[in-house]
Amino acid sequence: MLELADVLEARERVRETSRHTPLTYSHTYSDMTGAAIHLKLENFQRTGAFKIRGATNRIQTLSPEEQAAGVVTASAGNHAQGVALAATRAGVDSKIVMPEQAPIAKVKATRSYGAEVVLAGADYDAAAERAHEIEREDGRTYVHAFDDEYVMAGQGTIGLEILEDCPDVETVVVPIGGGGLIAGIATAVEAKRPDVRVVGVQSAGASSIAASLEKGSVVTIDGVDTIADGIATRSVGEKTFSVIQERVDEVVTVTDEQIAMAVAHLLERSKTVVEGAGAVPLAAILFEAFDYDDGEVIVPLLSGGNIDLNMLTTVIVRGLIETGRYLKIQTVLKDQPGALEELLAIISGHRANIYGIQHDRTSRDIKMSDTEVEIDLETRGHDHVEELLAAIENHGYAVEVLV
Repeated sequence: MLELADVLEARERVRETSRHTPLTYSHTYSDMTGAAIHLKLENFQRTGAFKIRGATNRIQTLSPEEQAAGVVTASAGNHAQGVALAATRAGVDSKIVMPEQAPIAKVKATRSYGAEVVLAGADYDAAAERAHEIEREDGRTYVHAFDDEYVMAGQGTIGLEILEDCPDVETVVVPIGGGGLIAGIATAVEAKRPDVRVVGVQSAGASSIAASLEKGSVVTIDGVDTIADGIATRSVGEKTFSVIQERVDEVVTVTDEQIAMAVAHLLERSKTVVEGAGAVPLAAILFEAFDYDDGEVIVPLLSGGNIDLNMLTTVIVRGLIETGRYLKIQTVLKDQPGALEELLAIISGHRANIYGIQHDRTSRDIKMSDTEVEIDLETRGHDHVEELLAAIENHGYAVEVLV
């Protein structure tokens, strides 16, 4: 099993390629939660995510023959970029298989680091099947995204940095996809500070850990459905699972809505762009997915910042909806002059801001003398939304909330 010595050796190998990323105290989240929150900003890592650490450590340990033959891997995006950059810096040819729906930004970035990108499959697991075919066809070395002790050791260097930069840490919160990240970190933390708790977090839409822990062996779920594409795997690895069983104290899940709110919070309050997978540790803290004490020193690992702009837009809107700051309603008006003005007067009287208005006179669900109206509104919270809806309905309008 992976040991501290492996992580210490990895640190020397990755030192020149990866960055020692910042760890900063957050007044905002400490005030919100009552705990002492220190953010580990791995989204500031080279390639925008932690994966460069494990990829570098693996490629640095290849034999000359293996380096000459090149490497291949499968990834939803961050591991792809890490392998691409690590291979290019080492003079090794790389071929990366990514899911067909991988974020465009991650595909472009991977190519920019010097890799050949192959798009195949609906998710990581399907992409991995194609990557193993290429491994056999081309004689390349497969660099696993997580189920490899060299990769796990490389990711574990984050644990060393957390312990050095926050010596009074009591709990470290880490996202889980395939498990390589938390396996490496838990190994480093348990060996150096066994009193520190390690909590893993999965998305509820890609949660294989609970079933695996209950059964005592790796369980593969039928599919994944989450905005956190970086941890959208159907199972953890065999090697990573054994480490998680032994060294991780607790595993919890968060919903996509909670992840979206955490991403939006980080953007608005911390001026920090974090992808869905990177936001799950903070989501777990904000929504109390696990118990913690007042004043407890907690380090959530923001593992990456490579979020697709289209996804970021969706996440921001989701976050606004969940906090009651965006509302879309539909109602029916008489198709006559002044009807819309009367409705807008009610809305403006309650200090809601209008983003957009859309009329539909062709709907079969309304009279030919009516018009259907959709209005996008900026609101100030759930209480404001309830107040506004009550006011509109009290004036005789039938209102349907669309989002």
